[in-house]
This record gives sequence, C-alpha cells and structure tokens, in this order.
Amino acid sequence: MTYQFINAHVFTGTDWLPDTSVQITDDRIVKITPTAATSVNDEATTIIDLNGDYLIPGLIDLQLYGGSDLFLNDQPTPETVRHIYNSHARNGTTTLLPTIHSTSLDIMQQSMAAVQTVRAENPFGVPGIHIEGPYFNPIKRGAHSTAYVRTPAEGELETLFSANADVIRILTLAPEILTPDQLSTIQRLKHTNTLLSLGHSNATYQQATAAFNEGIPLATHLYNAMRGFESREPGVVGSVFDHPTVRASIIADGYHCNPTTIRIAYRLLGERLFLISDALFANPPRPTFELGQFVVHFEADANGPGRYVNNEGNLAGSAITLIDCVKIAVEQAGIPLTNALRMASVIPAEIIGMSDQLGKIQPGYVANLVQLNKAMAVKSVWASGKQLA
Repeated sequence: MTYQFINAHVFTGTDWLPDTSVQITDDRIVKITPTAATSVNDEATTIIDLNGDYLIPGLIDLQLYGGSDLFLNDQPTPETVRHIYNSHARNGTTTLLPTIHSTSLDIMQQSMAAVQTVRAENPFGVPGIHIEGPYFNPIKRGAHSTAYVRTPAEGELETLFSANADVIRILTLAPEILTPDQLSTIQRLKHTNTLLSLGHSNATYQQATAAFNEGIPLATHLYNAMRGFESREPGVVGSVFDHPTVRASIIADGYHCNPTTIRIAYRLLGERLFLISDALFANPPRPTFELGQFVVHFEADANGPGRYVNNEGNLAGSAITLIDCVKIAVEQAGIPLTNALRMASVIPAEIIGMSDQLGKIQPGYVANLVQLNKAMAVKSVWASGKQLA
C-alpha cells in the first residue's frame, strides 16, 4: 500500500520542511519532496492532504506501565502488552518499552516472556521491556512496595538472565545497595541490548559518578527517587549534571518536576535529556488500582492532567501519554518544540540503538508518523505504514 501525504509541515527529526510531501510504501518512508513538485499518477496511491498540519516521527516512550485498563505487573501476558501498545499508539507513541515496577522474580520472568512474544510480532513497536527495580535503595523506593524492594537473593541474577535476557532493554537499579560482586555479575550476564540505569538511589555524588564511569549510561526519572543536589553533597542529581555522557529521563507531567527544574535540566544536559511518560494508565485514567501492597488512586486536577498517588501520598506515576509531556515541556518549561520532539523521538531511538530506523522522517525509515494540529493535538497515527487513528 502506498500513501502520499501532501501539504504537510514535516519535522524530519532535525529540520522543519513546510509544504512538503511524504510518500510511504508498505512499512517504509520512500520519498520526501516539496508538495508543489509532487505529481501522483498512480491510481494505487492514496493521497492524504494534511492541510498544513504537522507530520512528525512516531514518539518513543522508554517507561510506561499500563494502557487504558491493563497493567503489566498485574497481568504479565502478551494480551496485556498488546493492549498497552494499542492504548499509547493511538496517542502517537508508536514505539515503547512496557515497564514493570518492583515485583517477584516469577512476575519479572513472565513479563519478559510476554514482551518477547509481542516483540516477535511487532519489533519496531515493542522492542523490549524496561525492568524498574526491585534492586533499589529502600530509602528512595518511592511508591514501590516494601514487599519487593530488595537486594538479589542467592542465584536470582543467574535465573533472571537465564531466558529472554535479550528482551531487557533497560534495567533500573541502585548501585550503592549492590555488592561489587553483584554488579559484576549483572554486567557479565546481561545481554548487550540491556542498558543499566541508575534510579531509586540514595548514592552520593562520588558513588553515582563511579557507577556512571563503570558502565551505567542512564539515570531514571531525573530528580525523582534520587538523592538531590545540595551545596555540600551534589548527590545523584549533581552527578548527572556534572557527568559528560550520562543520559537521563525526565517526567514532564506537571507533578513530578516543576517546569523550572525541567528547563534547568534541559539547559545543562541538552541532548542528554529525554522525555518519558511514566504512565500507569491512560485514555482515560483508571480511578483506582490494587496489586498487593501497591495501591494507588487517581487524583483529578482542574489545572492539569491529574496524577496517581499511593496510600502514603507518594507520587506513583502519571496519567498521560508522551505527547502530553511534549506539550508541557514546550508550554510550561519553555523548551523549543524542535528540541522537545527530539527528546521524545530521536534521542530515545539513539538510546535503544534503533536510530537508523526509528525517530526520524527520512527515506528508508519505518513509516511511524503522527499528524498533529498546531495545538499539538493528535489527529492521525500511522505505525509501520498502517493507520491506527
């Protein structure tokens, strides 16, 4: 099937091209030309006139937990993974890492197997899983359950990486609670696809910097659940700011971070900062959810999208999708639209090693495309060349 998008304001991932035509055939982008120079005589080609709307690359979210109704920790099945993907894809997130929070080894393995099944069906939509925890510092556990936050039991790491290890794209942990032996075991057993990320950590500046220097390239949700920046102890936040290469995710939902702190992080980190939704549920948010000790409820907000909190009042996740984070980054934090879109497409694609196929509108790339109006509302979505919304 061939589509010809005309009269589009195209964001290629680098530049804006007004009055542009984009041709896709099957699942790939084929050609980009000025609309005025486009001529279509093939009756098999479907013309789609965007009337000046934005056409952007499909967004890439490296941390989210649930869809409209289902939650991966609760039902670690391929059906749940497909539901999560479909819930977010219709909002413009065409690539994502389903994420599980701290849980039992059994649920971790079931979730990995479920994602592996869906990855085989949809490799550019669900390229892997993000395992967030359970190897966290209890002091910075946030909304994660005390029943599961732990150091690895004897033989646990060997079992974790014994099957489907290649599906783990990100593993978030607190390095200061692990022994050198345990860290060495993780580095030895993990697949080359797997990136370690420092999170839910009370590490000092020195400990965090050592971890980044020794093979942890990422930090999970900057500012949240990590030792903050102080004049005498720069902490994890200070280490992220000071390090030359570490990249950090940030939740721009209006609750996890004040817009000023997002703007400061962007000025300091630039292309080392990327957006995640951290969404528990979306479209519309589920009002309550219980999973053992993990109990959360949705708090509505007349001035924002609302949020999830647990029974202790701790933030437990967002109720948005990644396009909402882009809007908040632009409208509240003052980040230029070009940069905010890169933080939700180009940079995540680079992080998971798929920047040669995802995150840009260029010939040869996967035809993951999102039509936005000038208010940044999603009007249509194409994933691998198929229209979803």
